[in-house]
Amino acid sequence: MSDNIWGYQPTSGHTAGTDLIGFKVEAADGSIGKVDKHSDEVDSSYLVVDTGVWIFGKHVLLPAGTVRSVDLDERKVFVGLTKEQIKNSPEFDKDKHTDDPGYHEEIGGYYHGHRRI
Repeated sequence: MSDNIWGYQPTSGHTAGTDLIGFKVEAADGSIGKVDKHSDEVDSSYLVVDTGVWIFGKHVLLPAGTVRSVDLDERKVFVGLTKEQIKNSPEFDKDKHTDDPGYHEEIGGYYHGHRRI
């Protein structure tokens, strides 16, 4: 397993450039929402997931390193986290997530300690 929480695991099956918007996101214990936005940028890859009614419209930022696998036929992304771990993650801040290295460290540190890949 790679130590880079912001990069896709080589075994995930994700190919850079694949459009994941609209894919369903599955935690270890059930569906959490759909991909609203994503990035394949080297060392800064992530998914932004719209959780819909599950967490009352909250969006969550998931570093690419939390992705276990991508199923292109089923249009699903599987992450190695539980719903509770995702629900308790640091609040998503759409203004900070692209330009604030400290915010990335906070998110990355949280998920690095929780992933179960």
